[in-house]
Amino acid sequence: MTGMRTVFDDLDERGFVAQVTDIDGVREYLQGPVACYIGFDPTADSLHVGSLVPIMALAHMQRQGHRPIVLIGGGTGMVGDPSGKTEMRQMLSIEQIRSNAEALKRQLSHFLDFSEGKALLLNNADWLLGLGYIEFLRDIGKHFSVNRMLAAESYKIRLETGLNFIEFNYMLLQAYDFYYLGEHHNCLLQMGGNDQWGNIVAGIELIRRKTGKNGFGITFPLLTTASGAKMGKTAAGAVWLSPERTTPFDFYQYWVNTDDRDVQRFLKLYTFLPVEEIQAAEGLEGKDLNVCKTILAYEVTALTHGKENALAAYEAASRVFGRREIRKDLLASSGIPREVKEDGQAIPTTMLSRERLEAGIPAFELFCETGLCASRSAARRLVEQGGAYVNDERLGEFDVRIGLGHCKRDGILLKAGKKKIHRLRVQE
Repeated sequence: MTGMRTVFDDLDERGFVAQVTDIDGVREYLQGPVACYIGFDPTADSLHVGSLVPIMALAHMQRQGHRPIVLIGGGTGMVGDPSGKTEMRQMLSIEQIRSNAEALKRQLSHFLDFSEGKALLLNNADWLLGLGYIEFLRDIGKHFSVNRMLAAESYKIRLETGLNFIEFNYMLLQAYDFYYLGEHHNCLLQMGGNDQWGNIVAGIELIRRKTGKNGFGITFPLLTTASGAKMGKTAAGAVWLSPERTTPFDFYQYWVNTDDRDVQRFLKLYTFLPVEEIQAAEGLEGKDLNVCKTILAYEVTALTHGKENALAAYEAASRVFGRREIRKDLLASSGIPREVKEDGQAIPTTMLSRERLEAGIPAFELFCETGLCASRSAARRLVEQGGAYVNDERLGEFDVRIGLGHCKRDGILLKAGKKKIHRLRVQE
């Protein structure tokens, strides 16, 4: 029975699996439709690129007939998970956590179908906040060995800088979550980052002691890029899944700029393209590898922000950075258009009279007029700080005149920093 292929084998083939508690048991558990869960921390009103691996794992589960449970840590978020941290997390109020949890619900709905119970989104505050302390110690705490808990990697790291009693309780609470979901939702598989291994194993042990049932755990690798950087971290900060925090265009550009060494790995992890197509593209270099990056960026942006925003980002990038010819045989299952719209409507455009451009317009006036800057003084500061560009050339003076001499085939491209782009065209 364990010889039949399951979603576990697909996850393993795509690079999702770091550790598994019982590989044969997991394969057997996944033979029929089952429930699985992953916890998400509600310490912000948006998830970031670092959360995409667990999100995609749940999406793979659902696509193969299983029922994902997204567990928002509204209760544990009031305590703080010490795993992978060298200092205590900021304590959040109930109101902050509730607001963040609602935002995460909306965001995760882009990846999972919660209709008709196909997936569940639960908040552990619903059962943790009502627990009686004495009863919890008597019924749950008695099953935990302090010596074993202190041997857990997450606690050993924090002991060096100071582990308070609130954080020490976190393993018990997460283990109780696993036990609760097993009892109330028949969920006996927990997944999470590799730093959650100790907490997952503690939950499996609690389930065994309390019910005699077998629980299972799968952990994901803690990903870094080929250059050693943490996934989703850039010089400008985190790459968020929220369009208000990271625009779809900048999100798209993050993936287009993937290190050559990471392209195949990221295609397997962050898209649903068939593994056979991705493997067939291995070993590509130069222009063909850049096409793979474009397809990667389009696919991840479409999943996160919808196809319209992905298409707009793709077209805008084609206008700004040049068009990449997409081979029809390369990653053929991708939904990326094989042609770019020639009207270039994805980039905001202003039409200017030939007369005005013949006379030339001071740069700071144009940056204000097109909305790239809120005021002329803000435009001056932008130029002085080196953040203003005309046709990808940095402006050195705020009052340099922009005119017909700057016109290219697609007009004049103005850029304010990396995020804001505007085009000028001659009105004939």
